Amino acid sequence: LFLHGDTVLEPGWEREAAEFMRRVDREPEKPMAAAFRFSLDDIGLAPRWLEAMVRLRCLLLALPFGDQGLLMPRRLYEAIGGYAALPIMEDVDIVRRLGRRRLAMLRSCALTSARRHRADGYLRRVLCNQVCLALYFAGVPVTRIADFYGRRVSAGARSS
Repeated sequence: LFLHGDTVLEPGWEREAAEFMRRVDREPEKPMAAAFRFSLDDIGLAPRWLEAMVRLRCLLLALPFGDQGLLMPRRLYEAIGGYAALPIMEDVDIVRRLGRRRLAMLRSCALTSARRHRADGYLRRVLCNQVCLALYFAGVPVTRIADFYGRRVSAGARSS
C-alpha cells in the first residue's frame, strides 16, 4: 500500500482492501492494483467540485493520482518495475504501466489534506497540476516538468 504522507484512509478501508487482495490472490494469473476514492478535508464547493472532477478522470481515463493511494500485490509491483525514480509524475507513470485492465477503484475514501489547495487557491493548484499532466503526456522531460511545478508552487507560497 502506497499512501502520501498527507493522506489518511477512512475507517473501514481495511475490510474492503482485504477483500480486494483476497480476490487478487484467488486469480494469480490476473494480478490487479486498486486506488481509493479521492476526498479532501475541506468544506465548500471547490473541494467537492475537485472530488467530482477526479472521479470523472478516474472513470474516463483510469488515472488515479498518488493522493488516492495505490494497493497492489508485491508480485505485480515487481513485474511492472515498481516506482520509477522520477522527481515528479511518478504516480502517473506507475498507473500508466499498470494499465486500465489491471486497475480497480475502491469505494473507500483516501482523505487528503487540502492545505496546499487552500494556500495556492484551488484554481491555481488544479491548473498547475493539469499543465504538468499535459506536459507529461506530450513527452516533456520530467525534470523540466518538476522545474515548472516548483516555480509555480513557490510563487504561490510567496503570494499567500
